[in-house]
Formats: sequence, structure tokens, C-alpha cells
Amino acid sequence: MFITIRSLIACVSLTALRSQNTTTHFVTEFVLLGFPGPRQMQNFFFSLILIVYLLTLLGNGAIVCAVKWDRQLHTPMYLFLGNFAFLEMWYVSTTVPNMLANILSDTKTISFTGCFLQFYFFFSLGTAECFFLSVMAYDRYLAICRPLHYPSIMTGKFCLILVCVCWVSGFLCYPVPIVLISQLSFCGPNIIDHFVCDPGPLFALACIPAPTTELICYILNSMIIFGPFLFILGSYTLVLRAVFRVPSGAGRTKAFSTCGSHLMVVSLFYGTLMVMYVRPTSENPAGTQKIITLVYSVVTPLLNPFIYSLRNKDMKDALRRVLGLGINHN
Repeated sequence: MFITIRSLIACVSLTALRSQNTTTHFVTEFVLLGFPGPRQMQNFFFSLILIVYLLTLLGNGAIVCAVKWDRQLHTPMYLFLGNFAFLEMWYVSTTVPNMLANILSDTKTISFTGCFLQFYFFFSLGTAECFFLSVMAYDRYLAICRPLHYPSIMTGKFCLILVCVCWVSGFLCYPVPIVLISQLSFCGPNIIDHFVCDPGPLFALACIPAPTTELICYILNSMIIFGPFLFILGSYTLVLRAVFRVPSGAGRTKAFSTCGSHLMVVSLFYGTLMVMYVRPTSENPAGTQKIITLVYSVVTPLLNPFIYSLRNKDMKDALRRVLGLGINHN
């Protein structure tokens, strides 16, 4: 009798569990495969990523310190650049520390909540980066196309407003998609063939296809990418028209030098971003997703300080003064 009751209870519990699993997720953690391979290769990859991460923090941190401590850089252009460098430090920190921990881990797990928190901060900071690139393009447009009106338009108060809008807007774009994706049924397997919690692999793990949610994410990604990109494209079209009207070659060279660094960063960042997110994520193979994500999330933040400092005399001089403890090197 006892065995019969116990069996009945077990059957009822199993039936209830199966019924619950058809409407909600019961995966409590995910496995981020990262870049699998032999232990020696993993150790090499760990060392390489660690060096890149430290160099990224050092380079962007140097720009932040230079903009903060050097009075000659207290201008709108460098205020935006300082915020952009500060953002890059946090942006790369949303993925790399966890990637390094996973390389050394045998389980390579991340909790369900931790996965979506990483998703939120990674995409929010990436969105804020798109907005900052747009604001920096607008600043260059005003400086070159409307130089007489520039001081009255790009005031300190207006700069602060633009900076706040970039930060706040970046963190307001992704709560809805993340809530929608987190409500999908994840009933196993829980292995994400990536090194970051990305919507493409998460959609692939859902027990039931969610074309509506995937379409919403696709439309949102396209708006976030193409909106700022078209704005940047329009700004620099007007800038180029104005530059080509400058009679002196020296004037054209100076104008190009102030815009060249920004255009290089925009090309590198948006080039990889469009390949990854403009079309539905399911069309990108796992290996392609990893490489493209690695470029715009790790390589680009590393290159940005070199691009902006090596091509900018004022920034190089400021970095010399800051690193030289206030000694002015000519």
C-alpha cells in the first residue's frame, strides 16, 4: 500500500513538473563553451586575452586621466572622447573577466540570472557606444561646418546633456527584449556555443521557436545600429563637402586629421556590428559569431586608444604631460 501511494505521488509530481516545463524555463545555468581546444591552447588564449584586457584598461584609462587632468583638453571633443574611453573600459569588462574565468574552469557555467545580466550590460554599453559615436560626429560637424556658431551651440551645459542622454538612452533600450527572451522556455540542453550570452545562441536553445520575439530583437538591433550610423554618415558627408571647399591644402589636412581617427573607429565598430546583428542571428554560424563578437567587443576597445592618441597631437602631448608627472615634453 505504501509503495502504491508513493508511486502515485511520484507520477503526479512528474506530471506537474512536465506541465510546468511547457510554460516556463527550468534551466538554472548555462554552459559557455567559449573557444574549446587542448589545455595548452587554452593557456595561450588565456594569456593573450589577459594581456589584451590589461592593455585596453591601461590605454583607455590613460585617455580618461589625460582628459581629466590636462586643462588643455577641457573641450567638448575631448569630453566626449574621455567618456567614450571610460565606456570602453566597462564595455570590455562585461565579457573578458568571465571569459578568462571560463577558460580556467572545468564546468564553464554561468547562472541563468548572471547570463541575462551580462546580456543587459554588454548590449546596453554597446548601444551607448553607438550614441557616443553619433555625438562625436555631430561635434565634428559643428566644428568644421559651423565654426562661428560652435562656441554658442556646444556649450558646457549642452555637452553635459548630450553625455547624459548617451548613457541613459543606452541603458533604456534593452530591458524589454531581455525580459521577453528570459521568459522563453529553456528545457535543455543548456550549452551556449559562444563566450558571451548573445541572443542568437539563446534563441537556438529555446524549446519553442519564438519568431515574434526574434523579430522584435532584429528590428531593435537594426534601429540602434542604422539610426546612429546614418546620422554619422550624414554628418561626415556634410563635413567632407565643407573640407573640400577649403582653399588651402594645410587646412584640408588639419580638418581630415581631426576626423580621421573617428572615422576609423566608426568603420571598425560598425563594420563588424552590422555583419553580426543586422540580419537574423540564426543565419550566422557559431564560429563566425565568436570571431565577429571578439573583434568588436575586445579588439576594437584595444585599438581605440592607439587610434585616437597616435593621430592626435594634443592627445599625445597631454599623455606625455600626465605620464611625465606634470613635466612638459616638447
